[in-house]
Amino acid sequence: MSIKVKYFGSLKQWVGRSEDELNFSVRISVKEAWQQVNIDKPMPVNTLSSVNFDYVDPDYMLNDGDELAFFPPVTGG
Repeated sequence: MSIKVKYFGSLKQWVGRSEDELNFSVRISVKEAWQQVNIDKPMPVNTLSSVNFDYVDPDYMLNDGDELAFFPPVTGG
């Protein structure tokens, strides 16, 4: 199975790239996907994630062909 992983905003600079391609043999969660592509960097607190343009929790289980995106927390004022 394979998914595309994208990073936006300050996360793109922090991980040093804008996207990854992740291949796996068993279903994994959003949090596990982060850990596999960013071995040396823990997922920042309050990171937002979406799968196929819908916001999901870190425990959401991914499927083959999904597009996973990570966004920094949104602030405003």
